[in-house]
Amino acid sequence: MIIREFKRPDLKKVLEIELKSFDDPYPPHVLVDIYNLGAGFLVAQQDNMVVGYIIFWIRFEDEGHIISIAVDKKYHRKKIGTQLVETTLEIFKKYNVRHIRLEVRKGNKNARKFYQNLGFIEKTPLVNYYEDGEDAVVMEKFLKEVEESSNLENVSEKETKTEKSDS
Repeated sequence: MIIREFKRPDLKKVLEIELKSFDDPYPPHVLVDIYNLGAGFLVAQQDNMVVGYIIFWIRFEDEGHIISIAVDKKYHRKKIGTQLVETTLEIFKKYNVRHIRLEVRKGNKNARKFYQNLGFIEKTPLVNYYEDGEDAVVMEKFLKEVEESSNLENVSEKETKTEKSDS
């Protein structure tokens, strides 16, 4: 299986997965608009077939947002969703994004557990977030590697400043 960037010919299969995965799927034009706006859009491909996708973007300088992720039901429990999220987190790290957010349906216990297993923590509920009135749960993750590398940079800067002032 490979994770690669979305291409326009992938749209038909992504839409099939979207429609089968969500009660309130994004319409095709919304997915295209999000892509055209520059969102990250990756697909998981196995045997020359798209079997999953993830859409994400950087909302603020240091905040990433996972917009949508889904895997074809025939390919569940094969770690494809995990690989999509982990690839996305690596991309976020490259851009020094350290705070990741997403929303998930409160009643979607499987998705909430999936994200918790990836280190996301449940935060604020969003009342009546979805069209049908269901609440969402905001989930967050802080990328420690980015925090640690920026802390090391800060320590190095302080040491350099200290060395200059000692001279």
